[in-house]
This record gives sequence, C-alpha cells and structure tokens, in this order.
Amino acid sequence: MSRSATPQIFLEKSERALRGARLLLDAGEIEGACNRAYYAMYDAAHAALMSEHQDDYKVTKTHSGLIAAFGMHIVATGKLPRELGRTLNEVEQVRLLADYTGEEISVFQATKAVGQAEAFVLAIRELLEQ
Repeated sequence: MSRSATPQIFLEKSERALRGARLLLDAGEIEGACNRAYYAMYDAAHAALMSEHQDDYKVTKTHSGLIAAFGMHIVATGKLPRELGRTLNEVEQVRLLADYTGEEISVFQATKAVGQAEAFVLAIRELLEQ
C-alpha cells in the first residue's frame, strides 16, 4: 500500500465502483454489475478498517481476510449492524459466481447486489463522517 492511501481514497474508489455497478446493471451487464458491486463494498470496507486502525492498519492479503477483519473490528464492535457484515459475504458469493462460473446470475440477484452495495457504501460514508 502506498503512503498516500487514506480512508477517503478508498471511499472514493468504492463510490466509483458503485457508479459502475449501476451503469452495468442498467445496460444489462449482469456479471459486471455484480463484480463492481462487490468491489464497491470491498473498498468501502477497506476505508472503514483504515479509519479505525490508522496507526497499525495493514492491507489484508485476501478477500476472506478483509471480510474477517471487517467483521471483527467494525461489525462485532457495534460500529455497524451485523446485517451489513452479512451483505458483504452475500455479495462476495454472487461475485464469485458471476466471475468464475458459468452459472446464470438473475437480474433480481444483480439488482439486489447493487442495492446492498449502495446501502453498504452509504453506511461506511456515514461512519467515516462521525
């Protein structure tokens, strides 16, 4: 991670991914929308972790590591509701299906993933503004 990385940079990155997810969904690009929705959440989770642990924050090496750290440091401590932790896991699973399998992802699943990402990024933005 470069020295210039900040929670705000990760939040801005997550918001760009979220805009991309919405554009892809509107264009009928279901797999791409799921991918961008997950990465919007992933980058927002990075922002939250970084803001809580700026002095000793280390970039996690895996997606599961980031999700576990988010659950432990943000959700389990009551900073955000458990439901947001669950949605991060749910959207990751949809993204894995979209990116790595031939399994069809429905418009409903993609729309739900994008909506979950919107709520997640909003919650992280509000957390960072406190």
